[in-house]
Amino acid sequence: MTKCLSVSALLSKLKSGDVSPVALITERLQHLKLLNREYNFFCEITSAIALSLAEEAEKRIREGRSKPLDGIPIAIKDLYCTKNIKTTACSAILKDFIPPYESAVTQKLLDAGCIPLGKTNMDEFAMGSSTTYSIYGATINLLQDKRKLSQKLTAGGSSGGSAVAVSSGIVPISLGSDTGGSVRQPASLCGIVGIKPTYGTCSRYGMISFASSLDQPAVFGTSTKCAALMLDTIMGYDARDHTSIQSEKNNLSTLQAIDMKGVKIGFFNLEKIGFKMSEGVSSSYQKTMNKLESSGAKLIEISLPLMEYALPVYYIIAPAEASSNLARYDGVRYGTPLQNTGDFHESISMHRGKYLGEEVKRRLLMGVFVLSSKEYDAYYLKAQKIRRMLFDQFNSIFQTVDVIVSPTTTNVAFPINVELSPFEMYMNDVLTIPPSLAGLPCMSLPTYPCKESGLPVGLQIIANHMNEKKMVEVALSLEQLLS
Repeated sequence: MTKCLSVSALLSKLKSGDVSPVALITERLQHLKLLNREYNFFCEITSAIALSLAEEAEKRIREGRSKPLDGIPIAIKDLYCTKNIKTTACSAILKDFIPPYESAVTQKLLDAGCIPLGKTNMDEFAMGSSTTYSIYGATINLLQDKRKLSQKLTAGGSSGGSAVAVSSGIVPISLGSDTGGSVRQPASLCGIVGIKPTYGTCSRYGMISFASSLDQPAVFGTSTKCAALMLDTIMGYDARDHTSIQSEKNNLSTLQAIDMKGVKIGFFNLEKIGFKMSEGVSSSYQKTMNKLESSGAKLIEISLPLMEYALPVYYIIAPAEASSNLARYDGVRYGTPLQNTGDFHESISMHRGKYLGEEVKRRLLMGVFVLSSKEYDAYYLKAQKIRRMLFDQFNSIFQTVDVIVSPTTTNVAFPINVELSPFEMYMNDVLTIPPSLAGLPCMSLPTYPCKESGLPVGLQIIANHMNEKKMVEVALSLEQLLS
Protein backbone atom coordinates (compact mmCIF):
# COMPACT_ATOMS: atom_id res chain seq x y z
CA MET A 1 0.00 0.00 0.00
CA THR A 2 1.14 3.55 -0.74
CA LYS A 3 2.63 5.16 2.35
CA CYS A 4 -0.07 6.90 4.41
CA LEU A 5 0.57 10.60 3.82
CA SER A 6 -0.85 13.62 5.61
CA VAL A 7 -4.02 15.09 4.15
CA SER A 8 -2.16 18.09 2.70
CA ALA A 9 0.54 15.88 1.11
CA LEU A 10 -2.10 13.55 -0.32
CA LEU A 11 -4.07 16.51 -1.71
CA SER A 12 -0.92 17.82 -3.37
CA LYS A 13 -0.30 14.48 -5.10
CA LEU A 14 -3.94 14.15 -6.14
CA LYS A 15 -4.12 17.65 -7.62
CA SER A 16 -0.77 17.33 -9.41
CA GLY A 17 -1.83 14.05 -10.99
CA ASP A 18 0.91 12.01 -9.30
CA VAL A 19 -1.85 9.95 -7.71
CA SER A 20 -5.23 9.25 -9.27
CA PRO A 21 -8.31 9.22 -6.97
CA VAL A 22 -9.56 5.99 -8.57
CA ALA A 23 -6.18 4.25 -8.18
CA LEU A 24 -5.85 5.50 -4.60
CA ILE A 25 -9.32 4.37 -3.54
CA THR A 26 -8.94 1.02 -5.32
CA GLU A 27 -5.67 0.38 -3.49
CA ARG A 28 -7.07 1.42 -0.10
CA LEU A 29 -10.16 -0.77 -0.53
CA GLN A 30 -8.05 -3.81 -1.40
CA HIS A 31 -5.84 -3.31 1.63
CA LEU A 32 -8.86 -2.59 3.84
CA LYS A 33 -10.55 -5.88 2.92
CA LEU A 34 -7.41 -7.83 3.83
CA LEU A 35 -6.87 -6.07 7.17
CA ASN A 36 -10.53 -6.10 8.13
CA ARG A 37 -10.64 -9.91 8.19
CA GLU A 38 -8.27 -9.88 11.15
CA TYR A 39 -8.94 -6.58 12.91
CA ASN A 40 -12.69 -6.11 12.27
CA PHE A 41 -12.71 -2.31 12.25
CA PHE A 42 -15.22 -1.78 9.43
CA CYS A 43 -18.74 -3.17 9.69
CA GLU A 44 -19.76 -2.02 6.20
CA ILE A 45 -17.39 -1.48 3.25
CA THR A 46 -19.03 0.54 0.46
CA SER A 47 -16.68 -0.23 -2.45
CA ALA A 48 -19.02 0.60 -5.33
CA ILE A 49 -20.04 3.96 -3.86
CA ALA A 50 -16.43 4.87 -3.00
CA LEU A 51 -15.21 4.07 -6.53
CA SER A 52 -18.08 6.06 -8.06
CA LEU A 53 -17.17 9.07 -5.90
CA ALA A 54 -13.51 8.62 -6.84
CA GLU A 55 -14.39 8.79 -10.56
CA GLU A 56 -16.32 12.02 -9.95
CA ALA A 57 -13.38 13.48 -7.99
CA GLU A 58 -10.96 12.49 -10.75
CA LYS A 59 -13.09 14.27 -13.32
CA ARG A 60 -13.32 17.44 -11.20
CA ILE A 61 -9.56 17.51 -10.64
CA ARG A 62 -8.89 16.98 -14.35
CA GLU A 63 -11.26 19.84 -15.24
CA GLY A 64 -9.73 22.22 -12.68
CA ARG A 65 -12.77 22.49 -10.42
CA SER A 66 -11.66 20.35 -7.51
CA LYS A 67 -13.20 20.60 -4.04
CA PRO A 68 -11.16 21.32 -0.87
CA LEU A 69 -10.70 17.64 0.09
CA ASP A 70 -11.28 16.00 -3.29
CA GLY A 71 -10.24 12.35 -3.35
CA ILE A 72 -9.33 12.02 0.34
CA PRO A 73 -10.42 8.62 1.72
CA ILE A 74 -12.18 8.72 5.09
CA ALA A 75 -14.02 6.38 7.47
CA ILE A 76 -17.33 7.08 9.21
CA LYS A 77 -18.48 5.70 12.55
CA ASP A 78 -21.67 3.65 12.22
CA LEU A 79 -23.46 6.21 14.38
CA TYR A 80 -24.10 8.67 11.55
CA CYS A 81 -27.03 8.35 9.18
CA THR A 82 -25.75 7.92 5.64
CA LYS A 83 -28.31 8.13 2.86
CA ASN A 84 -29.11 4.75 1.28
CA ILE A 85 -26.28 3.10 3.25
CA LYS A 86 -27.02 0.79 6.18
CA THR A 87 -26.63 2.50 9.56
CA THR A 88 -27.02 0.27 12.60
CA ALA A 89 -25.16 1.87 15.54
CA CYS A 90 -23.82 -1.71 15.74
CA SER A 91 -27.07 -2.86 17.34
CA ALA A 92 -29.32 -5.78 16.37
CA ILE A 93 -32.35 -3.56 16.86
CA LEU A 94 -31.24 -1.44 13.85
CA LYS A 95 -29.59 -4.19 11.80
CA ASP A 96 -31.69 -3.47 8.68
CA PHE A 97 -32.01 0.33 8.98
CA ILE A 98 -31.17 2.26 5.79
CA PRO A 99 -31.60 6.03 6.34
CA PRO A 100 -33.35 8.11 3.66
CA TYR A 101 -31.23 11.17 4.56
CA GLU A 102 -27.64 12.21 5.30
CA SER A 103 -26.34 13.49 8.66
CA ALA A 104 -25.16 17.11 8.75
CA VAL A 105 -21.47 16.35 9.30
CA THR A 106 -21.22 13.53 6.75
CA GLN A 107 -22.91 15.77 4.17
CA LYS A 108 -20.27 18.43 4.81
CA LEU A 109 -17.52 15.88 4.27
CA LEU A 110 -19.13 14.70 1.02
CA ASP A 111 -19.54 18.31 -0.13
CA ALA A 112 -15.82 18.86 0.52
CA GLY A 113 -14.96 15.93 -1.77
CA CYS A 114 -14.12 13.29 0.84
CA ILE A 115 -14.64 9.65 -0.14
CA PRO A 116 -16.02 7.39 2.62
CA LEU A 117 -14.81 3.80 2.34
CA GLY A 118 -17.61 2.59 4.62
CA LYS A 119 -18.89 2.51 8.19
CA THR A 120 -16.71 1.62 11.16
CA ASN A 121 -17.31 -0.72 14.09
CA MET A 122 -18.25 0.72 17.49
CA ASP A 123 -19.75 -0.15 20.85
CA GLU A 124 -23.52 -0.54 20.49
CA PHE A 125 -25.16 2.91 20.57
CA ALA A 126 -21.71 4.27 21.59
CA MET A 127 -22.05 2.71 25.05
CA GLY A 128 -18.67 1.28 25.96
CA SER A 129 -14.92 1.88 26.24
CA SER A 130 -13.50 -1.02 24.26
CA THR A 131 -15.44 -1.56 20.97
CA THR A 132 -16.33 -5.04 22.14
CA TYR A 133 -20.08 -4.38 22.66
CA SER A 134 -20.99 -4.69 18.97
CA ILE A 135 -23.16 -7.11 17.04
CA TYR A 136 -20.26 -7.39 14.59
CA GLY A 137 -17.77 -8.54 17.22
CA ALA A 138 -14.76 -6.83 18.77
CA THR A 139 -12.36 -4.52 16.96
CA ILE A 140 -8.69 -5.44 17.44
CA ASN A 141 -5.94 -2.87 17.95
CA LEU A 142 -3.33 -3.13 15.16
CA LEU A 143 -0.60 -2.54 17.74
CA GLN A 144 -1.02 -6.17 18.80
CA ASP A 145 0.56 -7.16 15.50
CA LYS A 146 3.05 -4.28 15.26
CA ARG A 147 4.44 -5.02 18.74
CA LYS A 148 4.34 -8.79 18.12
CA LEU A 149 2.26 -9.31 21.26
CA SER A 150 0.57 -12.65 21.85
CA GLN A 151 -2.65 -11.16 23.27
CA LYS A 152 -5.21 -9.26 21.23
CA LEU A 153 -5.52 -5.69 22.49
CA THR A 154 -8.54 -3.41 22.66
CA ALA A 155 -8.66 -0.42 20.33
CA GLY A 156 -10.63 1.50 22.93
CA GLY A 157 -14.16 2.72 22.48
CA SER A 158 -16.71 3.52 21.57
CA SER A 159 -15.09 4.82 18.34
CA GLY A 160 -12.49 2.05 18.13
CA GLY A 161 -13.22 1.19 14.50
CA SER A 162 -12.60 4.76 13.32
CA ALA A 163 -9.41 4.91 15.39
CA VAL A 164 -8.00 1.74 13.82
CA ALA A 165 -8.95 3.01 10.36
CA VAL A 166 -6.46 5.85 10.91
CA SER A 167 -3.78 3.93 12.83
CA SER A 168 -3.76 1.27 10.08
CA GLY A 169 -2.89 3.86 7.43
CA ILE A 170 -6.03 3.10 5.41
CA VAL A 171 -7.28 6.67 5.86
CA PRO A 172 -5.54 9.82 7.19
CA ILE A 173 -8.69 11.10 8.91
CA SER A 174 -11.92 9.57 10.21
CA LEU A 175 -15.16 10.53 11.93
CA GLY A 176 -16.03 9.36 15.43
CA SER A 177 -18.16 10.70 18.26
CA ASP A 178 -17.28 11.65 21.82
CA THR A 179 -19.75 11.52 24.72
CA GLY A 180 -17.46 10.88 27.69
CA GLY A 181 -14.16 10.13 25.93
CA SER A 182 -15.14 7.93 22.99
CA VAL A 183 -12.64 9.57 20.62
CA ARG A 184 -9.91 10.62 23.03
CA GLN A 185 -9.60 7.21 24.70
CA PRO A 186 -9.20 5.14 21.50
CA ALA A 187 -6.90 7.84 20.09
CA SER A 188 -4.68 7.35 23.13
CA LEU A 189 -4.72 3.54 22.94
CA CYS A 190 -4.03 3.52 19.18
CA GLY A 191 -1.34 6.23 19.16
CA ILE A 192 -3.11 8.83 17.01
CA VAL A 193 -4.72 12.27 17.45
CA GLY A 194 -8.37 12.62 18.50
CA ILE A 195 -10.21 15.93 18.95
CA LYS A 196 -13.59 16.69 20.53
CA PRO A 197 -14.67 20.32 19.94
CA THR A 198 -16.76 22.55 22.19
CA TYR A 199 -20.24 21.06 22.65
CA GLY A 200 -22.58 22.54 20.05
CA THR A 201 -19.99 23.59 17.46
CA CYS A 202 -20.72 20.53 15.28
CA SER A 203 -24.28 19.60 14.36
CA ARG A 204 -25.78 16.42 15.80
CA TYR A 205 -28.43 16.27 13.07
CA GLY A 206 -28.53 12.72 11.75
CA MET A 207 -26.32 11.41 14.55
CA ILE A 208 -27.98 8.53 16.43
CA SER A 209 -28.44 9.78 20.00
CA PHE A 210 -27.00 8.31 23.17
CA ALA A 211 -26.89 11.23 25.63
CA SER A 212 -28.03 14.42 23.93
CA SER A 213 -26.37 16.93 26.28
CA LEU A 214 -23.00 15.16 25.92
CA ASP A 215 -22.80 13.64 22.42
CA GLN A 216 -20.58 15.55 20.00
CA PRO A 217 -19.13 14.70 16.57
CA ALA A 218 -15.37 14.32 16.88
CA VAL A 219 -12.44 13.46 14.64
CA PHE A 220 -9.30 11.33 14.35
CA GLY A 221 -6.17 12.15 12.39
CA THR A 222 -2.62 10.95 11.89
CA SER A 223 -1.50 14.35 13.21
CA THR A 224 -2.96 17.48 14.79
CA LYS A 225 -2.93 19.22 11.40
CA CYS A 226 -4.92 16.42 9.77
CA ALA A 227 -7.50 16.26 12.57
CA ALA A 228 -7.81 20.07 12.60
CA LEU A 229 -8.47 20.11 8.86
CA MET A 230 -11.30 17.61 9.25
CA LEU A 231 -12.70 19.55 12.20
CA ASP A 232 -12.69 22.76 10.14
CA THR A 233 -14.77 20.93 7.56
CA ILE A 234 -17.51 19.68 9.90
CA MET A 235 -17.86 22.61 12.34
CA GLY A 236 -20.62 25.18 11.88
CA TYR A 237 -24.12 26.22 12.93
CA ASP A 238 -27.10 24.09 11.89
CA ALA A 239 -30.68 25.27 12.48
CA ARG A 240 -31.86 21.63 12.45
CA ASP A 241 -29.98 20.97 15.72
CA HIS A 242 -31.39 22.92 18.67
CA THR A 243 -28.09 22.51 20.57
CA SER A 244 -26.04 23.98 17.69
CA ILE A 245 -24.33 27.29 18.48
CA GLN A 246 -23.14 30.20 16.37
CA SER A 247 -19.36 30.56 16.41
CA GLU A 248 -16.62 32.27 14.44
CA LYS A 249 -14.67 30.05 12.05
CA ASN A 250 -11.29 29.33 13.61
CA ASN A 251 -9.45 27.99 10.53
CA LEU A 252 -7.72 25.54 12.83
CA SER A 253 -5.81 23.87 10.00
CA THR A 254 -3.90 27.09 9.25
CA LEU A 255 -2.54 27.43 12.80
CA GLN A 256 1.16 27.00 13.52
CA ALA A 257 3.22 25.93 16.53
CA ILE A 258 3.86 28.75 19.00
CA ASP A 259 6.67 29.67 21.35
CA MET A 260 5.72 27.89 24.57
CA LYS A 261 7.63 30.30 26.77
CA GLY A 262 5.19 31.76 29.28
CA VAL A 263 2.23 29.60 28.21
CA LYS A 264 0.35 28.70 31.39
CA ILE A 265 -0.28 24.95 31.62
CA GLY A 266 -2.60 23.74 34.36
CA PHE A 267 -2.15 20.22 35.74
CA PHE A 268 -3.75 18.09 38.44
CA ASN A 269 -1.85 16.23 41.13
CA LEU A 270 -3.70 13.02 40.30
CA GLU A 271 -2.14 10.90 43.00
CA LYS A 272 -3.17 13.42 45.64
CA ILE A 273 -6.83 13.01 44.62
CA GLY A 274 -6.58 9.22 44.42
CA PHE A 275 -6.41 8.66 40.64
CA LYS A 276 -4.07 5.73 40.12
CA MET A 277 -2.16 5.46 36.85
CA SER A 278 -0.15 2.54 35.53
CA GLU A 279 3.59 2.94 35.90
CA GLY A 280 4.06 3.27 32.13
CA VAL A 281 1.48 6.06 31.83
CA SER A 282 2.84 7.87 34.90
CA SER A 283 6.40 7.78 33.58
CA SER A 284 5.37 9.00 30.12
CA TYR A 285 3.29 11.81 31.61
CA GLN A 286 6.16 12.97 33.82
CA LYS A 287 8.57 13.03 30.85
CA THR A 288 6.06 15.09 28.86
CA MET A 289 5.62 17.57 31.71
CA ASN A 290 9.40 17.90 31.99
CA LYS A 291 9.58 18.61 28.25
CA LEU A 292 6.90 21.29 28.58
CA GLU A 293 8.73 22.91 31.47
CA SER A 294 12.05 22.89 29.61
CA SER A 295 10.33 24.64 26.68
CA GLY A 296 9.56 27.61 28.93
CA ALA A 297 5.92 26.80 29.66
CA LYS A 298 4.73 27.74 33.12
CA LEU A 299 3.33 24.70 34.94
CA ILE A 300 0.61 25.54 37.45
CA GLU A 301 -0.89 22.94 39.78
CA ILE A 302 -4.66 23.34 39.81
CA SER A 303 -7.49 21.95 41.87
CA LEU A 304 -10.90 20.79 40.68
CA PRO A 305 -12.61 19.88 43.96
CA LEU A 306 -15.52 18.11 42.27
CA MET A 307 -13.37 16.03 39.90
CA GLU A 308 -13.81 12.86 41.95
CA TYR A 309 -17.61 13.15 41.51
CA ALA A 310 -17.47 13.50 37.70
CA LEU A 311 -17.63 9.76 36.99
CA PRO A 312 -20.74 9.04 39.13
CA VAL A 313 -22.40 12.22 37.83
CA TYR A 314 -21.80 11.10 34.25
CA TYR A 315 -23.19 7.62 34.95
CA ILE A 316 -26.38 9.20 36.25
CA ILE A 317 -26.93 11.81 33.53
CA ALA A 318 -25.82 9.79 30.49
CA PRO A 319 -27.98 6.69 31.24
CA ALA A 320 -30.92 8.94 32.10
CA GLU A 321 -30.72 10.63 28.71
CA ALA A 322 -30.12 7.27 27.00
CA SER A 323 -33.26 5.78 28.56
CA SER A 324 -35.24 8.63 27.02
CA ASN A 325 -33.51 8.58 23.61
CA LEU A 326 -33.69 4.81 23.16
CA ALA A 327 -37.36 4.57 24.15
CA ARG A 328 -38.17 5.05 20.45
CA TYR A 329 -36.73 1.63 19.58
CA ASP A 330 -39.86 -0.33 20.34
CA GLY A 331 -40.29 -2.28 17.10
CA VAL A 332 -43.26 -0.12 16.14
CA ARG A 333 -41.80 3.22 15.13
CA TYR A 334 -38.12 2.32 14.78
CA GLY A 335 -35.91 -0.73 14.62
CA THR A 336 -36.49 -4.39 13.85
CA PRO A 337 -40.26 -5.00 13.41
CA LEU A 338 -42.12 -6.08 16.54
CA GLN A 339 -43.37 -9.66 16.85
CA ASN A 340 -46.80 -9.37 18.50
CA THR A 341 -47.37 -11.86 21.34
CA GLY A 342 -50.92 -10.66 22.01
CA ASP A 343 -49.99 -8.33 24.88
CA PHE A 344 -48.59 -5.05 23.52
CA HIS A 345 -46.39 -4.12 26.52
CA GLU A 346 -45.10 -7.66 26.88
CA SER A 347 -44.26 -7.70 23.16
CA ILE A 348 -42.20 -4.52 23.43
CA SER A 349 -40.42 -5.80 26.54
CA MET A 350 -39.51 -9.08 24.85
CA HIS A 351 -38.48 -7.27 21.68
CA ARG A 352 -36.09 -4.88 23.46
CA GLY A 353 -34.77 -7.70 25.62
CA LYS A 354 -33.95 -9.73 22.52
CA TYR A 355 -32.41 -7.04 20.28
CA LEU A 356 -30.58 -4.74 22.73
CA GLY A 357 -27.17 -5.77 24.09
CA GLU A 358 -26.28 -6.33 27.73
CA GLU A 359 -24.38 -3.05 28.21
CA VAL A 360 -27.16 -1.02 26.61
CA LYS A 361 -29.77 -2.70 28.82
CA ARG A 362 -27.62 -2.09 31.90
CA ARG A 363 -27.45 1.63 31.18
CA LEU A 364 -31.14 1.89 30.30
CA LEU A 365 -32.07 0.30 33.63
CA MET A 366 -29.82 2.75 35.46
CA GLY A 367 -31.41 5.61 33.55
CA VAL A 368 -34.97 4.55 34.29
CA PHE A 369 -34.10 4.15 37.97
CA VAL A 370 -32.56 7.62 38.43
CA LEU A 371 -35.50 9.23 36.60
CA SER A 372 -38.15 7.45 38.66
CA SER A 373 -40.32 9.71 40.79
CA LYS A 374 -38.88 8.34 44.04
CA GLU A 375 -35.22 8.72 43.03
CA TYR A 376 -35.25 11.77 40.73
CA ASP A 377 -34.29 14.33 43.39
CA ALA A 378 -31.74 12.09 45.08
CA TYR A 379 -29.87 11.20 41.88
CA TYR A 380 -30.67 13.03 38.65
CA LEU A 381 -31.38 16.49 40.08
CA LYS A 382 -28.36 16.34 42.37
CA ALA A 383 -26.14 15.19 39.51
CA GLN A 384 -27.23 18.14 37.36
CA LYS A 385 -26.42 20.55 40.20
CA ILE A 386 -22.94 19.06 40.57
CA ARG A 387 -22.46 19.27 36.80
CA ARG A 388 -23.20 22.99 36.92
CA MET A 389 -20.74 23.46 39.78
CA LEU A 390 -18.11 21.52 37.83
CA PHE A 391 -18.71 23.83 34.86
CA ASP A 392 -18.15 26.87 37.11
CA GLN A 393 -14.98 25.38 38.59
CA PHE A 394 -13.49 24.86 35.12
CA ASN A 395 -14.36 28.45 34.20
CA SER A 396 -12.60 29.66 37.32
CA ILE A 397 -9.47 27.62 36.50
CA PHE A 398 -9.30 29.10 32.99
CA GLN A 399 -8.97 32.56 34.51
CA THR A 400 -5.43 31.56 35.51
CA VAL A 401 -4.27 29.02 32.86
CA ASP A 402 -4.29 28.78 29.05
CA VAL A 403 -4.88 25.03 28.85
CA ILE A 404 -5.09 22.04 31.19
CA VAL A 405 -3.20 18.79 30.58
CA SER A 406 -3.55 15.30 32.00
CA PRO A 407 -3.02 11.74 30.81
CA THR A 408 -5.87 10.77 28.49
CA THR A 409 -6.24 7.36 30.13
CA THR A 410 -4.84 5.77 33.27
CA ASN A 411 -3.52 2.74 31.37
CA VAL A 412 -2.35 1.61 27.94
CA ALA A 413 -4.30 -0.70 25.62
CA PHE A 414 -5.41 -3.78 27.57
CA PRO A 415 -6.10 -7.33 26.31
CA ILE A 416 -9.58 -7.91 24.93
CA ASN A 417 -10.03 -11.20 26.78
CA VAL A 418 -9.41 -9.64 30.21
CA GLU A 419 -12.60 -9.86 32.28
CA LEU A 420 -13.45 -6.37 33.56
CA SER A 421 -16.43 -5.53 35.73
CA PRO A 422 -18.72 -2.73 34.47
CA PHE A 423 -17.19 -0.41 37.09
CA GLU A 424 -13.62 -1.23 35.95
CA MET A 425 -14.66 -0.56 32.34
CA TYR A 426 -16.27 2.75 33.31
CA MET A 427 -13.04 3.80 35.04
CA ASN A 428 -11.34 3.93 31.63
CA ASP A 429 -13.03 7.30 31.10
CA VAL A 430 -12.29 8.77 34.53
CA LEU A 431 -10.01 11.50 33.09
CA THR A 432 -11.97 12.25 29.92
CA ILE A 433 -15.40 12.64 31.52
CA PRO A 434 -14.88 15.88 33.55
CA PRO A 435 -14.32 18.16 30.49
CA SER A 436 -17.16 16.38 28.65
CA LEU A 437 -19.61 17.26 31.42
CA ALA A 438 -18.53 20.90 31.08
CA GLY A 439 -18.81 20.85 27.28
CA LEU A 440 -15.16 21.84 26.85
CA PRO A 441 -12.97 21.30 23.76
CA CYS A 442 -10.36 18.63 24.42
CA MET A 443 -8.08 16.28 22.55
CA SER A 444 -5.64 13.41 22.92
CA LEU A 445 -2.12 13.68 21.52
CA PRO A 446 0.41 10.80 21.40
CA THR A 447 3.39 11.38 23.69
CA TYR A 448 6.22 9.13 24.91
CA PRO A 449 5.27 5.44 24.58
CA CYS A 450 5.17 3.16 27.61
CA LYS A 451 8.74 2.15 28.44
CA GLU A 452 7.86 -1.44 29.34
CA SER A 453 5.54 -2.42 26.48
CA GLY A 454 6.21 0.23 23.85
CA LEU A 455 2.45 0.85 23.66
CA PRO A 456 1.28 4.43 23.04
CA VAL A 457 0.29 6.87 25.77
CA GLY A 458 -1.89 9.91 25.13
CA LEU A 459 -1.81 13.38 26.67
CA GLN A 460 -5.17 15.09 27.09
CA ILE A 461 -5.22 18.83 26.35
CA ILE A 462 -8.29 20.75 27.56
CA ALA A 463 -9.13 24.37 26.63
CA ASN A 464 -11.84 26.81 27.63
CA HIS A 465 -15.13 27.01 25.74
CA MET A 466 -14.71 28.02 22.09
CA ASN A 467 -10.93 28.15 22.47
CA GLU A 468 -10.00 25.30 20.13
CA LYS A 469 -7.39 27.69 18.71
CA LYS A 470 -5.22 27.68 21.84
CA MET A 471 -5.65 23.91 22.28
CA VAL A 472 -4.48 23.21 18.71
CA GLU A 473 -1.56 25.66 18.97
CA VAL A 474 -0.29 23.95 22.11
CA ALA A 475 -0.74 20.52 20.48
CA LEU A 476 1.23 21.59 17.38
CA SER A 477 4.00 22.95 19.59
CA LEU A 478 4.12 19.79 21.66
CA GLU A 479 4.29 17.66 18.52
CA GLN A 480 7.40 19.61 17.53
CA LEU A 481 8.93 19.24 20.99
CA LEU A 482 8.37 15.47 20.95
CA SER A 483 9.55 14.85 17.39
